[in-house]
Amino acid sequence: MQTNDRPISELMISINKGAIQLPDFQRGWVWEDGRIKALIASITNNYPVGAAMFLEYGNDNIRFKYRVIEGVTATDVIPTELILDGQQRLTSIYSSLYSRNAVHTRTDKGKKIFRYYYIDIKKACDPNCDRVDAIFSVPETRIITSNFGRDIELDLSDRTKEFENKMFPLNLILDFPEEQNWQNEYYAFYNYNQEIIKEFTEFNKKIIMQTLQYKIPVISLGKDTPKEAVCQVFENVNTGGVSLTVFELVTAIFAMDDFELRKDWEERKAKYFDGDLLSCITATDFLTACTLLSTYKKGGTVSCKKKDVLNLSLKDYNNFADALSEGFVEAEKILQEERVFSNKDLPYSTQLIPLAALCTLLSNGNRIKVTNIKNKIRQWYWCGVFGELYGGANETRYVNDVVGVMNWIENNGNIPKTIQESYFNPTRLLTLQSRQSAAYKGIMALILKNHCKDFISGREMDFTVYKSENIDIHHIFPKSYCEKNNLPKEKWNSVVNKTPISYSTNREIGGVAPSEYLKKIEEKGQVDYNSLNDYLQTHLIDVSAARSNDFEKHIVLRSKLLLDAIEKATGKIISGKDSDEVISKFGESLIF
Repeated sequence: MQTNDRPISELMISINKGAIQLPDFQRGWVWEDGRIKALIASITNNYPVGAAMFLEYGNDNIRFKYRVIEGVTATDVIPTELILDGQQRLTSIYSSLYSRNAVHTRTDKGKKIFRYYYIDIKKACDPNCDRVDAIFSVPETRIITSNFGRDIELDLSDRTKEFENKMFPLNLILDFPEEQNWQNEYYAFYNYNQEIIKEFTEFNKKIIMQTLQYKIPVISLGKDTPKEAVCQVFENVNTGGVSLTVFELVTAIFAMDDFELRKDWEERKAKYFDGDLLSCITATDFLTACTLLSTYKKGGTVSCKKKDVLNLSLKDYNNFADALSEGFVEAEKILQEERVFSNKDLPYSTQLIPLAALCTLLSNGNRIKVTNIKNKIRQWYWCGVFGELYGGANETRYVNDVVGVMNWIENNGNIPKTIQESYFNPTRLLTLQSRQSAAYKGIMALILKNHCKDFISGREMDFTVYKSENIDIHHIFPKSYCEKNNLPKEKWNSVVNKTPISYSTNREIGGVAPSEYLKKIEEKGQVDYNSLNDYLQTHLIDVSAARSNDFEKHIVLRSKLLLDAIEKATGKIISGKDSDEVISKFGESLIF
């Protein structure tokens, strides 16, 4: 890597010839009119506008598809450099200070406009005038009007009118011969008036020469720079803009082989990933899973870090993409069986990546349908959820889990690391206050999996009911009741006091004590006493505690039942249920 200052005139010539281009993963040019004028003001004032970063083109291992900057007409030119950072600034400079075409920009409200840029000679020389106020953008007609086009405010439609208004066209400023022609005609227009010559001489010194000599620092990365470094660099320098994703880099790489990865993903997304559950899967997630799968199948080192994804070959992608798509669908089915129906209720979207890879690997011979194999997958999944192990950087865990679970299934090998490491502290129940946490969502899924029934309709909350009845999570001891009775919020707002019921049932319940709303449900003839008790039990609610409004008993007994459900799901005994901490928090042991 090296840094040097390069004149913008030199940069614009190289851009115009196609020697400097953009990697195809770069977004389009988006700067609005006001930012362009501010940029021009900074350059003419010799203020810094930031460094640009280029990548030397020519490494066979980094074959990015490339394209010219907007407005450049050069075709079939192989670039010598690609712009990694500075596209918006360099395109703005090229369009406004070099190209002869109107600048295709937009207003600050996003309306598309075409503009030419001028600088007022007199204002530019006035030290009391803000430079940006000396810069004018005019429509493609070069005429500024008011009163719905009836009145002409400024007419620059030909060179004579430019002279009359003392407005210099900025798209000549980097073209020395053309600038000289304009200057000579300007002097002639005013019959070589000495005041005019004196004024323009000052303008030439302060503005034109300043711009011609203006330099931008350019950081150049050598052609041997690794792909992952290019990706990281781009992300680092674009923190204020839109970050480059791994998917976009791979798209650019595949494009060199005439494969449209973005189109392929959009079609694949519409076919496989349009449901509530899988819609959270991103293109990068899919590439990560594909890399995980392909490296596993090759039998060497299994890995899916960014550098590995960037090295995914088009051949490997084509070999595994279809099977992996079906693997995600199978993963969705498993999660629905576990009563996870939508991505908002999905504990970890990231855990879908290894789950889909496992489903793909186990699709041979339809092994994923075998009961004991599926049970192992379920155990691994719930250990990840209740161990809360998928919340950080997960690439290493993806690998450990896929390799470990497959070895566990196929070779009766060691228990996978995620199962070994999974641990749930009983007191965690009281800290699960928000539906954003994975364990919270996991507990709600386990309640649904217990075939829980709506308090009024008695319908089991399966997939159909969940979707049709607007099922949501509500307080068993209602919030207003708990607040009125000064019950501890740590308990009444925790997952222990919440359960999934329909919106309509929740409205019937209201904010009264459980004994009251249960009695009200019975008196309306909606459900009999015994049936309602049965419904409560499907939610792991102790009937006697609810009907007697015994809040503390309710919290203790339901906590025991929830811990029991977690143990069954994870296949692991929860330790510490009679610890001093548990007794302090709950008032007694949580052992049955």
